[in-house]
Amino acid sequence: MNLKLRTAAVALLAAGLVASFTYASDATPPAKKHVATAKAKKTEATTAKKTETPAVEPAESAKSRRAEAAKVQEQIQELRHDLEEQINGLKSELADKDAQLKLAQQAAADAQAAAARAQAAASANQQAVGDNAAAVTTLQSTVVDLKANALSLATTVSDETGAIKKAIASPPVLHYKGISITPGGFAAAETVWRSKATGGDIPTAFSALPYEGADAYSLSEFYGSARQSRVTLLAEGKTGWGTLRGYYEADWLGTGTSSNANQSNSYVLRQRIIYGQAETNNGWRFAGGQMWSMATEGRTGIPSSPSDILTPLTIDPNYVPGFVWTRQYGFRVVKSTKYAAFGISAENPQLLYTAALAGNTPNAVIGSVGNNGGAYNTTISSVTATTYVQNYKNAATPLTICIVTTSPCPSGDSYTVTANTPYPVYNTITANANVTNISFNQAPDLLAKITLDPGWGHYEFFGVAGFAHETVYPNVTIDRLKYGGQPDIINGANIGGLYPAASTAGAFPNSIVVGGAGGSLRIPVIKDKLTFGGKGLVGWGTGRYGDSTLADVTSNSRGGLATIDNVSGLITVEATPDPRLTIYLNYGGDYAGREDFGYGGPTSSTSAYPTLNTTLGSPSLKQSAAGVWGGTWAAATGNQPVGYGSYLTSNSSCNTIANPGLNGSSTGYYPGGSCGAHTRDVQEMTGGYWYDIYRGDRGRLRQGIQYGYAVREGWSGLSGIGAKGIDNMFWTTFRYYLP
Repeated sequence: MNLKLRTAAVALLAAGLVASFTYASDATPPAKKHVATAKAKKTEATTAKKTETPAVEPAESAKSRRAEAAKVQEQIQELRHDLEEQINGLKSELADKDAQLKLAQQAAADAQAAAARAQAAASANQQAVGDNAAAVTTLQSTVVDLKANALSLATTVSDETGAIKKAIASPPVLHYKGISITPGGFAAAETVWRSKATGGDIPTAFSALPYEGADAYSLSEFYGSARQSRVTLLAEGKTGWGTLRGYYEADWLGTGTSSNANQSNSYVLRQRIIYGQAETNNGWRFAGGQMWSMATEGRTGIPSSPSDILTPLTIDPNYVPGFVWTRQYGFRVVKSTKYAAFGISAENPQLLYTAALAGNTPNAVIGSVGNNGGAYNTTISSVTATTYVQNYKNAATPLTICIVTTSPCPSGDSYTVTANTPYPVYNTITANANVTNISFNQAPDLLAKITLDPGWGHYEFFGVAGFAHETVYPNVTIDRLKYGGQPDIINGANIGGLYPAASTAGAFPNSIVVGGAGGSLRIPVIKDKLTFGGKGLVGWGTGRYGDSTLADVTSNSRGGLATIDNVSGLITVEATPDPRLTIYLNYGGDYAGREDFGYGGPTSSTSAYPTLNTTLGSPSLKQSAAGVWGGTWAAATGNQPVGYGSYLTSNSSCNTIANPGLNGSSTGYYPGGSCGAHTRDVQEMTGGYWYDIYRGDRGRLRQGIQYGYAVREGWSGLSGIGAKGIDNMFWTTFRYYLP
């Protein structure tokens, strides 16, 4: 700014000087706004007039012109003086302006510095404002969080207060020394109606359904019961490495005289489930006590808890044929992962023995009735008087022989001899039918199982192995042991070795292995709406694991144990169209194969067997071929059934109802004949529903109805006659469950 002002002043000064010289030569000074300017105008006018005069002037004119020039010069001097004054004034003004400019520049610099300081302060303030805004935002967020936390805390406190009040008023669990105790169970009011009487309560004895020829087949039965009501108790304690559990479950469906170890181990007060368990945090589980067998299907993995066992949804406590299960002692080790589980188990064994042995019981030791001193049942269910052939004796009989064919015999043509004639000796004994027999078990049943839970469905594969032993006395007959100790002989001799003399010689121990393999699957066809399931077991000597408890073993021609082929299978469909309603349909069956060791069946030799005496029944070729069978045949002429489902079994009254009356058969009342048909298979189609009338924190109220169509078929015997019985059954239930 100072440089521009100085430049302008110099320019003005130069312009003034140029103007001065111009006026000096042209007598036309520059216009001025001051007095000098007016004088210049007057001089210009005078000069103009003089210019108009002629070129030749007089001397007075020259003098006048010189005076006039002097005056002009004077005016120029005045103008110069005035210009200098003006320049000096301008310089002074310029100096003043410069001073002011410096002051302004200083003020501007000061202002700029102040502005910079203000900008810095503003920037600092802006940063502070940003920081404050962030702090405010954080504070606001904190306040919001505090409000939410306060609300959540208030809600939590309210909920916890409500939970505490609820726990005090109605605790879900009880606490005792760090242990959580959960009681449970239900009270049941139930009925059953069967078109054919079985003489049973709510449970159905499927292997004892009456055949068509039984008196009970013409009668129906109705029973009402609360005995399936149940009490449960779960005790649970947490540790640093896992969880400890104890579980107790019982009902009233057992009786003291029928308690046994066959399937449900129903010792009264009927123990259903009693076990202890240790479960580690890394998926190992150790459990021991009475549990559902590892062969029984679970919901996921390999569970111990009854709530995770997939039993059929039947009201019938004996479920449905084909369902594979037992409840018995076991100790198991299970390793579980997210998608799979593997386990092994040692469980209580028991043999179910059924055999036809020419009318008598086996000449082998496999078990006995229970011993009260050992807390097993010794009760008998029936007492029957039966006549047996004790043995045969010889009688000296005089015989007159005629040497000619004429009749009468002429005198002198005859003579008398003495002949030894065998005849049977009879004895009547009282036979006791025992409710239960306890097998002498060699080792526990061993089971292994693997399950898969891939995310769609549940799949199981398992195997079971059992071990049985006995002592066989091949040369000791039941007659000899029970009825006087006399052997079955002919004329005092063992003719041709066909009828071995009674002797303890040749007794030997015998061991067999039983077992099988099975599996199950459960598929969610429509999630939470429709489920399909199937399960099965195939084996030899595994009838006890099937629902109908068909026989595991029978007797061979030597009196030793022989396994029976067993098959069990079940198909299940369950639908839940509404959360309160569940509908189910089951079809299943249990099968026991034919094991015939008696002569006369398709599996036996057809060669003739010599009959030494028509008063004696002949043993089968299988018996004879073994060479070790005693006189166990009955008094009737002909061969006798041996084994399970023998072709020689008499089933003449299985399908014919005659006049009422007691027949000695243990199968039931068959007047005018007998029905000894062993069960071949039991099948049932059953379905029903469960409806929750109420389900909430006050418990659960349920109602259900079940219908069952069951068929029992027996193996055919003599003349191809078989046996069959059909029963239609209805159940109702009304239950209240503890919450």
